[in-house]
Parts: sequence; C-alpha cells; structure tokens
Amino acid sequence: MNIQRHEPGKLLSSAVEYNGVVYLAGIIADDLGKDMRGQTEEVLKKIDAALAACGTSKSRLLSVNIWVADIRLREQMNIAWLAWMDPTNPPTRATVEAKLADPRALVEIMATCAQ
Repeated sequence: MNIQRHEPGKLLSSAVEYNGVVYLAGIIADDLGKDMRGQTEEVLKKIDAALAACGTSKSRLLSVNIWVADIRLREQMNIAWLAWMDPTNPPTRATVEAKLADPRALVEIMATCAQ
C-alpha cells in the first residue's frame, strides 16, 4: 500500500492518505483577526478543500480533535460546527482548551476521514 503525502514540509504534511484513510494535520485560520466563530468557519472551509483534494468529504469524517484557546468560547465554535457538520454522519469528537502555537489563533482542528 502506498502512502501519499500532501504538501510535505520540514515539520509535517498537510494531509496523509493511507489504506483508504485521510489524516489531516491541525488546521488554523489564515485570518487570525476573526473571532472564534469566524476562525472556525474558515478552518472548516479549509478542511472541506483538503478533504476534496483527497477525494473525500465531511460526510465520511471518522474522528475530529478540536483545540480552543479559551473553552469559554466553545459555544461560538459549536455554532459554526453545527452549521457545517453533516448531521446524519457525525464523527467522534473531542474539544479541549490548549495554548496554541500562535497566540492570536483561537481554534485548531485536526481530522481523520475515510476516503
């Protein structure tokens, strides 16, 4: 079985495909001036694009890890999440508070998806 790496860099690949599964790296927004909901919406659009590039979609998500800089803002993130998520195919999910690499980043999302 071949391993396909998307945008491999010095530290990581943006996505890795193996054995019918797509693993996305943690994704943050490009516009870190947005609020939690805005950053989450941007990250989810980037996830859509990354999954499409790997031949899959959010309806095939298996597992999602979400890190938020301030757990008190979780509801804003959940509003964007619920508007985006395929309600008939919810993945497993964990949401935890964490200090993110860029202090302006409010949310980072990492996903695993079937092809």
